Amino acid sequence: MASNHQHKDWLELRRDDETGIESVNAHFQGHAYDPHDHDEMLVGVTQQGLQRFHCHRSLHTSRPGRAMLIEPGAVHDGHAPQAEGFTYAMLYLPQRWVSDAMSRRGLGDASVLEGAFHSTLTDDPMLATAIHQAFFALHQGEGRLARDQSLDQLLTLLARHIRVRPTSQSDDALIEMNRLRDYLHEHMADNPSLDELALQCGLDRFRLTRQFTRAFGQSPHAYLVRLRLRAARLLLAQGEEPAQVAMQVGFADQSHLGRWFQRAYRLSPAAYQRQCTNVLYRWHAISDDARLTAQRSRAKYV
Repeated sequence: MASNHQHKDWLELRRDDETGIESVNAHFQGHAYDPHDHDEMLVGVTQQGLQRFHCHRSLHTSRPGRAMLIEPGAVHDGHAPQAEGFTYAMLYLPQRWVSDAMSRRGLGDASVLEGAFHSTLTDDPMLATAIHQAFFALHQGEGRLARDQSLDQLLTLLARHIRVRPTSQSDDALIEMNRLRDYLHEHMADNPSLDELALQCGLDRFRLTRQFTRAFGQSPHAYLVRLRLRAARLLLAQGEEPAQVAMQVGFADQSHLGRWFQRAYRLSPAAYQRQCTNVLYRWHAISDDARLTAQRSRAKYV
């Protein structure tokens, strides 16, 4: 069944070297992508169709005019509940860039983004328009002035939707899970076992998995895979060879990296790396209808 739709799926990615912001425009039918997360803050809009995804253990459905707001590290997936699929535009805002930009503009401290969005989906037409305009300026290469002005407007409106999370309770279990998470970061490339992790925190394997999942919303293995994928994206964007990247982040080989990368991002590592050269790249054929629909949707906000 997937093969019937695959030729109609498409994805465009562009990266702005000065800000590090990536812009993605894509259309999917059926299953879009597996659960994954990003180091960046994601802000986007659905341009056509219904876009359904899990995030923060809830099922969300976006439609044209709604803004999607996803924090760094928030695991999410995606699929199309309707046969015609969905088209969306998304900006991937690096945490450091967001923190610095908001601080310079007196919009508050968003460092570490322990701050969370008030909601994953919001019906804020001004914000949706600002996302579209910033996306267009970046994705179409409208120049630095258009980019900067549109991003300023986006950040001003986005600041209203960020709340600072209260400090987490310092219970022993959470402290232990944070230490275990730090251990995974330090030993990402070492292929740690569940028994090894259990020894680190003095718990049996089953309690460890339950507590880790409660703290971070995913199992230790799922967390490790997402961690490796995020590290791989960064290295690939810097021009490292996929085979070397796989070795550095802990995948068994390039093929192993490729399978997980494709499932999470719907791109091969090599295709992602090509797109990071800032050459607009499109995979799979776009039907005239899908292209026309996307163009009409963009035009409403430009």
